[in-house]
Amino acid sequence: MTKANGKITLKDIHAAAGRLTNWGRWGPEDEAGTLNNVSAQDIINAARLIRKGKSFSLALNFDNRGPQSGLWGNRFNPIHTMLATGVDAAAGRQEAIGIRYADDMVTMPLQCGTQWDALGHIFFGEKMWNGYDAKLVDCNGAQKNGIEKVKDKMVGRGVLLDVARAKGVESLEDGYGISNAELDQCAAAQGVEIRKGDFVIVRTGHMERCLKSGQWGGYAGGDSPGLRFETADWIRRKDIAAICADTWGCEVRPNESTEASQPWHWVVIPMIGISMGEIFYLKDLAEDCAQDRVYEFFFCAPPLPITKAVGSPVNPIAIK
Repeated sequence: MTKANGKITLKDIHAAAGRLTNWGRWGPEDEAGTLNNVSAQDIINAARLIRKGKSFSLALNFDNRGPQSGLWGNRFNPIHTMLATGVDAAAGRQEAIGIRYADDMVTMPLQCGTQWDALGHIFFGEKMWNGYDAKLVDCNGAQKNGIEKVKDKMVGRGVLLDVARAKGVESLEDGYGISNAELDQCAAAQGVEIRKGDFVIVRTGHMERCLKSGQWGGYAGGDSPGLRFETADWIRRKDIAAICADTWGCEVRPNESTEASQPWHWVVIPMIGISMGEIFYLKDLAEDCAQDRVYEFFFCAPPLPITKAVGSPVNPIAIK
């Protein structure tokens, strides 16, 4: 198995950024990035993939048993608070309102569970996607590249690349880096073609390993299987719309660099403009795909249009 080897340098990262940039490709005002690769005809064709009428949620439940364990920044699991309850109603505390009801709220970081990264989430130096100044993301939020700018664009043909199953394992090991060749080999083994505008979803088995053990361990911010740095070239060459995975950060950890944290993120979000989905639950979908040997489906996963946010919780749906 290929392990991350610490050989990616800042020079390599800058070279990849220059080689793979999409800045200006869709105009100087663009804030959608590679989601522009999805055409109206692509969406029509994706809808035709619905044959069984069977839908799969690719989201974890949002609750206090989520994957966050304090390893990364200020992220914590959702806190659900009841504002009004049936106990209140039965005790007569709502009579003045004239209706008996329950109400609630949730407090959580927007990227604590199944979520999209917005294009304003990661910077390359002092710039973000399409060359916008990083300082445009300030205490008032993202003045450019906020998640609300793509609220109607997360729909199209989804493709599952079940790398773990293709390699005959329940889960790839932590630190296992998935190469370009392995992505292509997985697609070939599944008999599916990766096309321009696809939403590509990679299964490593990492989440299922944690759920089976009943412990998240270092899932959120610790060691993990994932995509190697070289797959930035694969993503750019394939012209896909988005990349998603069942891991916390999509790319392999420990990272392949000792000079940068999350070096793949440095390139794919701010330079290529890829939309990235993380912490996707793939067990049920993967089992169905393995059974009927159909790895393509209609995919719909709109973010919450939280104005000027740099990420959003999501309940991705795959329909076959």
